[in-house]
Amino acid sequence: MDITIHTSFLPHDDPDVSLAFYRDVLGFEVRHDVGHGKMRWITVGPPGQPGTSILLAPPAADPGITDDERRTIVEMMAKGTYGWILLATSDVDGTFEKLQAGDAEVVQEPIDQPYGVRDCAFRDPAGNLIRIQQRR
Repeated sequence: MDITIHTSFLPHDDPDVSLAFYRDVLGFEVRHDVGHGKMRWITVGPPGQPGTSILLAPPAADPGITDDERRTIVEMMAKGTYGWILLATSDVDGTFEKLQAGDAEVVQEPIDQPYGVRDCAFRDPAGNLIRIQQRR
């Protein structure tokens, strides 16, 4: 089998603010930006890796979820417990400094974890947790 991870989903509650974070702070390329107003689906990804993307999407747009589920999603996003992603870099300390200078919300400074990785953590503007680990 030849299977790869193509796109992962993260919710946004403000497409312009999320776009600015992923493009201007993380340095990702914007690959697609479709929709209008808050109902926008934005695909971003790391430069030089066209086969790997993150889809920033409005979480309440799915017609199959109930109003109660929408409220729960909004509450979980506000607490930062709804979406997260793990990224890797060749220089976690340098990346941390750049993100911190870009006003990203710091959750954890770089630390050597007991399970063998060095990582740090931030929240994006929608509350999604972004963990960044040192690439081995």
